[in-house]
Amino acid sequence: MAANGAQTHAQGRARGGPGTKIHALSDNRGRPIAFHLTGANVPGFTGAEALLPLVPENGVPHGNKGYDSDRIRRTVEARGSLPNIPSRKIRRWKNWFSPHHYKGRNVIERMFGRLKEFRRIATRYDRNARNFLSALCFAATVCYWL
Repeated sequence: MAANGAQTHAQGRARGGPGTKIHALSDNRGRPIAFHLTGANVPGFTGAEALLPLVPENGVPHGNKGYDSDRIRRTVEARGSLPNIPSRKIRRWKNWFSPHHYKGRNVIERMFGRLKEFRRIATRYDRNARNFLSALCFAATVCYWL
């Protein structure tokens, strides 16, 4: 356990102050399937590794530049999928990336926008990560599955 219970709270201090990153896996229609929480100061690709076993085989998972890591690419390719993640500027060799397929990431951004219409999700009232995750799942159920 980290100092001050940071691991149980899934909060970290980033440039903008304390916060939480929500990592999500969704289907083709933008309905959330799974969530994972990390602190704001944790790199994005470490949070994505928890969701990688849930990525369907032969799919094309999308992610922003924060998810660009060799380990994520190898894991997704080992499952028979082709990751559609834009390369960061610091990469010498750019990986495969299709701007046409990347337009599908808009579905995920709209999903987050719809979930953040719930004030409890947008402002994170809950101190404990377990409570925040349950509120997030409840909001997703109300928005998409009922």
